[in-house]
Formats: sequence, structure tokens, C-alpha cells
Amino acid sequence: MTHSLAPDVRAARLSAADYAQRFADATPRLSAPQAVLEAERCLYCFDAPCATACPTHIDVPSFIRRISDGNLRGAARAILEANPLGGMCARVCPTENLCEAVCVRNTQEGQPVAIGRLQRFAVDALMDSAKPQLFSRAPATGKKIGVIGAGPAGLACAHSLAKQGHEVTIFDARPKAGGLNEYGLASYKTPDQFAQAEVRWLLDLGGITIRTGWKLETADQFEALRREHDALFLGMGLPNTHQLGVPGEHLGGVQDAIDFIATLRQTENLATLPIGRRVVVIGGGMTAVDAAVQAKLLGAQDVHMVYRRGPQAMSASKAEQEWAQTNGVTIHHWLAPQEIVANRVDASHVGAVRFARQSLQDGKLSPTGQTEYLEADMVFKAIGQHLGNPLLAQVGFALEDGRIATDEAGQTSLPGVWAGGDCRAGGLDLTVEAVAHGMQSAQAIHTHLMNP
Repeated sequence: MTHSLAPDVRAARLSAADYAQRFADATPRLSAPQAVLEAERCLYCFDAPCATACPTHIDVPSFIRRISDGNLRGAARAILEANPLGGMCARVCPTENLCEAVCVRNTQEGQPVAIGRLQRFAVDALMDSAKPQLFSRAPATGKKIGVIGAGPAGLACAHSLAKQGHEVTIFDARPKAGGLNEYGLASYKTPDQFAQAEVRWLLDLGGITIRTGWKLETADQFEALRREHDALFLGMGLPNTHQLGVPGEHLGGVQDAIDFIATLRQTENLATLPIGRRVVVIGGGMTAVDAAVQAKLLGAQDVHMVYRRGPQAMSASKAEQEWAQTNGVTIHHWLAPQEIVANRVDASHVGAVRFARQSLQDGKLSPTGQTEYLEADMVFKAIGQHLGNPLLAQVGFALEDGRIATDEAGQTSLPGVWAGGDCRAGGLDLTVEAVAHGMQSAQAIHTHLMNP
């Protein structure tokens, strides 16, 4: 280990042209001829496994057939009736593990229909049209619902309830609505401010008010919400990050990956965002991949993504792992962080990370006794998030593994309160699943309010 140089963390490592090129849309939309050709590969299966595999059960054969017929507005309606955030889900869903994994073309030919890209094509065509709004509200019911969290679950729930004539107020701690879609995804997946365009489209329906800068902090605050609304939906996501619990975690240059991603998403001029020459990302999920790839795109010379288990245990999909490697990220397995070591020139800043090599012994992860060092000017922690809010237990929610316990429709242990998305116990932590939770709970809330 030779971290004898001062930390090398600086902005403007690239030219303006390089930033623009590197952070351009990672998967540009299909052209109209490309979309038609791809749509015609679909077999329009009667019992389509792709629709079953989608948590929101979009009628995939139906919308693809409409694309092949040139009916893009009809295709978008088929998508957005099932999933009002279908545009974002088309960009970020792990389709290779969901709808495309079970596509008959995949099982027969090893090449599925590009369902995600076709979904994006249809929704983008609608968004770019003169009249993008497809839906209208039912007559007003006089019922008021409060939604805590303006992420995918909360937005989907609010949109579904507003369609049915209810008045919805969404409360969110951030300055902008969108949750994970606005603050937690790589910029190259959602360029051109698409998350905010989608929020504007949702709000255009009417009946939805968003209060930003609002954070749930006290029991009195929560009880006031319950009194002021006929029902509540909690879609708070997982706002707190896990810590490594190793020496040196407090050093300069060490930060949560989710904070890095959020900062990058809100930075207009990427040339002003400092990045280290040597970056280590600790974690094996999508957040780790997004942080590692974007560090590389910002101009970091060496980026290492380190995971304590083997590649099969990583929550990042195989496609995400390959994407990281394609972009020059080195992935290490079977290494667990032991210590974040100070830089020898600047003792207040990180200089390296010491890892303990791991192996499976009788099914349990155990150190082998070997250690390895990776030099680093910056370290990003991406080892998962949690609710971490003692208020939830205080007001009476039943919890499972720190998340809110619900039934299948999202009903919590408190009357009149539902929950969904990442804060709900037992989920997959996917955007599309959060949308499904929001819509399921919206239907349950509507039934509850209209059939007391």
C-alpha cells in the first residue's frame, strides 16, 4: 500500500463536450421504423407470460400490437392505465429479469422482444404530442386522502385516487416531487428532466396537491394528518442509509452513494462536481452500480466496486454488472471492509480501504485471514437503506424487519392507513413494484371510503 500522495479530488476533469457525451441517454429511444420492426417480432401470446411477470400487469401484447398498427396513443393508454409511471419504469425497470425474461421469443430464440424500449417509445410519443393527457377525473367524492412521500408509490396512489374523484395532498420532505426517480437514479437513465416531466403529466389530471419541504417528525403531526384526512397512504421509501461500522468511516471523502447520486442529479453543470481520481464503491446493488459508473463518467481514473459475497448474490442484475464493467469499473467479490485508512499526507481524508477476504464456510460468510488494500480518494457506501424512524413504532405500526407490515392491499395495523413501496415489508425494492403497491392501495382506499 503506497497512499503517500495527497488526496486527488477535483472538479472539471473533462471538457464540456465530454460531460455532455458521457451523460447522454444510455439507451436512446427507438425510431419509428425500428419500433414497428421490433413490435412485429411479438407473437401476441394469449396467456402472455410477460404481462404476468410485470408487477403492474401491463397488457404487453395489446400495447405492442397497437404500436405495430401505428396507434401510439392507444398503446400509451394501455400502458398508463396499468402503470401511470410507465415512462420511467420503461427506462429503469430490470426488464431482463421480469417481462423480457419470460418472453416466448427469449425462450425460443434467446432474444426477447425489447418490451422496455417499446414501452418507452409509446409513452414518449404521447408525452411529446399536443394532447398528452389521456385521463379525466370522476365526479368529486368529497373525500380527502393524505399521501406521505412523493416517490413512485405515492405518486401512483395519488393519481389513481384522483382519477376516482378524491382530493389528494402529497407531503414530501424534498424540494421536488419524484422520490427515487428524481434523486436516486443515474442521470444517464433519466436525462432531459424526464422525472419532472412525468410528475407534471400526473398533476395535470387535477385533484392532486403537493406540499414539499414537509417531514414526518412527531406523533402529534401524524395524528393531525389522520384527523384531517379520510385515509392516509405512506410511501416514504427508505430515507436512511446503513453504515459500515468500521474505523475511519468519518474521514473526509467518505459518503453515502445515494447522497452522491442525488447531488449529481441536482447539479446543472457537472464540471463543478468534484470527483476523486481513485474511487471505491462498497456494495453490490443497483445504487452501487449507478455510483460507480457515474464516478467513472465524471472522470475518475480508477473505480472499484467491492462486494462481500460472490457475483450470484449481488442484487444488481447481470445486465447492470456488465454495464459497470463496460464503463471501466472493476468489480471485486468476496471482500468485506475492515477499515477506512487515513491518507498519509492529509490525515483527515481517506487514503485507502482495507478489506478482509471472505469465503463460505458451512454456508456462513467467514474471513480467510487474508487482507487486501485499495487506494482511494473517495469512498461511496452503498450497502442498503432502512426506515430507521422510531416514530412508526411509537404511533402503533406493526413492523417487520424495520419496515411497515401490511396485508396484500397495503392495509397497515392502523385503521385507515395504508403503506407501499420500499417502506412496506416484504417487497422487491423495485420502482415498478412501488407503483403496483400504490395502485393496489388506492383501490383498497377507494373501496373502503365508498363502502363504509
